[in-house]
Amino acid sequence: MHHSTQENSSVLLEMIQQVTENGESGMLEAMRVLLNEAMKVERSNSLEADPYERNESRLGYANGYKNKTVNTRLGAMKLNIPQVRGEIDFYPSSLEKGLRSERALMTAMAESYIQGTSTRKVTKLLEKMCGLSVSKSQVSRVVTELDESLEKWRNRPLGKYSYLLVDARYEKVRVDKTVRDCALLIAYGIDESGKRSVLGTSVSLSEAEVHWRNFFLSLNARGLHGLKMITSDSHSGLKAALKTVFGSIPWQRCQFHLQQNAGAYVPKKVMRSEVAQDIRDIFNAPSKLEAERLLKLTCLKYEEKASHLSEWMESALPEGFSVFDLERSCWTKLRTTNMIERQNREILRRTRTVSIFPNEASLLRLASAILMELDETWIATKRVYLSV
Repeated sequence: MHHSTQENSSVLLEMIQQVTENGESGMLEAMRVLLNEAMKVERSNSLEADPYERNESRLGYANGYKNKTVNTRLGAMKLNIPQVRGEIDFYPSSLEKGLRSERALMTAMAESYIQGTSTRKVTKLLEKMCGLSVSKSQVSRVVTELDESLEKWRNRPLGKYSYLLVDARYEKVRVDKTVRDCALLIAYGIDESGKRSVLGTSVSLSEAEVHWRNFFLSLNARGLHGLKMITSDSHSGLKAALKTVFGSIPWQRCQFHLQQNAGAYVPKKVMRSEVAQDIRDIFNAPSKLEAERLLKLTCLKYEEKASHLSEWMESALPEGFSVFDLERSCWTKLRTTNMIERQNREILRRTRTVSIFPNEASLLRLASAILMELDETWIATKRVYLSV
């Protein structure tokens, strides 16, 4: 279903007018206009007919609007939720998705505020985000409702996935009056048709290998099977955990990170670009056999003038060769964790607002909300990431 170009233009003009006339305060009104329009379009798509359109494939009828006020970071927003009648259940997903991450962010901030770990800046931010002061009972109600839906998503059954990409990033968490680095583990899967999914996430201050092992075991327990290869950087404890849980599955160490790691073994600055080019040539080889041949020659080349580099190359670079055993069309997308880095930038953009999390649970809550939203976006777009 398509709304007329004229109608779309008027919505856009109304939004631009709000922002130009009222500055930041106009953003709330612009968002309200946009969300109301998105929900109307979604209703027409669900009914398979525009308002007043005669159509044999119509699945139901538009039935007015229900007013609802929601609290967002920009303040209280009054929305018109489209209603339908007939044999169709309809609730706009655009509203749900938009508000889930808002709620998670609000909760993390509210916890920080209530536990006395906040600054005046956090208090101001919280009031600006929610448009209201937050009580303990309000927070616990939001937390309970949100945690149930996020936990259900984190523990949902998994199926067959050909490729697994895993990563760890670190966030600051307050523990017993000290601030510690907390590991956030994330797993992405690519299925047989080449589509991406966020498989799961886990947060822990525990020893690295144990955390990785438990995370991998939980993916297995949820039914993950059919893996052909796992791609990641060489995080602490990860190799040992992979050996224990996924011993028979080839591991591809991120070539981009290997390239960066090499810098620590280069004795002179002037050698850096030459070494980088040599490593690039190895990874860009047309086959594993050729990559191994080039590696041997390169190790010999640096044996005398950079012995540590030569030794490191000999043991580390082959960990980036597993991808050569796959179809060539898969090489570019599976030889690095670049896809993960792009998602990490989005997570960082949101976690930066909190700065220091009051506990592990609030970090897990916000990360889960962001990742669940990403996963739903991937499902909705139906875009193929990998040509297999």
